Amino acid sequence: MGIVELLLVGIALAMDAFAAAICQGLGMAKIDLKKALFIALMFGAFQALMPFIGYVVAGTFASYITNIDHWIAFILLVLLGINLIKEAFEKEEEVKEKNFFMAVFLLALATSIDAMAIGVTFAFLKVNILLAILIIGLVTFMISLMGVYIGHLFGLRYKSAAEIFGGVVLILIGLRILLEHLGIL
Repeated sequence: MGIVELLLVGIALAMDAFAAAICQGLGMAKIDLKKALFIALMFGAFQALMPFIGYVVAGTFASYITNIDHWIAFILLVLLGINLIKEAFEKEEEVKEKNFFMAVFLLALATSIDAMAIGVTFAFLKVNILLAILIIGLVTFMISLMGVYIGHLFGLRYKSAAEIFGGVVLILIGLRILLEHLGIL
């Protein structure tokens, strides 16, 4: 697998992280570069880490993980989506601040779980895993950073409605992951 193919895989894997980054940006009254970088770094790191884990455990644990990964992602994304919708109706910024780091961690985990299967595929195709995770991580980092800024721009205009929309998007991403793994989509 060449660099172009790895870039395309990186872009494809980054789409869920992009949507989640937009949702995080929606809640920012003013853009916070440290938070934006943290979000992008977490998404990029998890998107790089999961294929590596899949590569390492290729045959041993892959069947166990792929049997439940969609349920984990679904539950995490639905819970985070519901929380985002709930926060749209709250006034206190302190509550959002306390939940920020945990929410980003859980979003990064939930949006990257399916990338583990790519790592299993990489192992069978004998892909250079270090190059692959470097490309996937960097692509996801850049796309997620753009997502935060795009979300912020929409959030400035449509604050509560944007947070509700963001919550619905997270729930729909979780539902899509579940339905794909169940073979319905």
